[in-house]
Amino acid sequence: MRYDPPRPAGRLLLTPEDKEAPARTERLRSLGLGEQPDPALDAYADRLAEHTGAPYAMVNFIDERRQFFAGLHLPAVRPPVPEGDEEKPELGRHLERDHGFCPHVVVRRKALVLEDVCDYPRFAGNPVVDEFGIRSYLGAPLIDSTGMVLGTVCVVDVEPRPWGKPGLETIKATAADLVARLERREADGLPTL
Repeated sequence: MRYDPPRPAGRLLLTPEDKEAPARTERLRSLGLGEQPDPALDAYADRLAEHTGAPYAMVNFIDERRQFFAGLHLPAVRPPVPEGDEEKPELGRHLERDHGFCPHVVVRRKALVLEDVCDYPRFAGNPVVDEFGIRSYLGAPLIDSTGMVLGTVCVVDVEPRPWGKPGLETIKATAADLVARLERREADGLPTL
């Protein structure tokens, strides 16, 4: 696996090269995904957040330029900022390709469990740790029947989380379920789930 060089800021995290990005971009366009929020995918992210107890859940499609959260669950109430700390920006629908952990899941084609991202020097330097306060991640790739990784389904928290084997099984089952729903939608020629 080849990696792009680190950014000049000296981050420890190296974002993996994504050779499938051009083909994925075309596949996402053909499916009508990755360009606009999808209420059905928002509802899917809401259910995933409720099931896992995570404050954030996303259905993330990654193209050549960026990450797009077509399904997004945010906490209803932002936690108070501890005295002396800066308020973190709210996560939106778009994220740079070098932010977060989903690009790693896409290239690896395997689920990723980070109970505390600060325990992993490779991931602790990721911009989402400082910018959004992300401390734990659980994500799995959305691999369709053509073998294409469309993106990820993931949950994150601002606190370390002991996801363990149950979390891994949950996120993998969620990814498989969502891919099946997306493919049924494609077969039926429907614009939403």
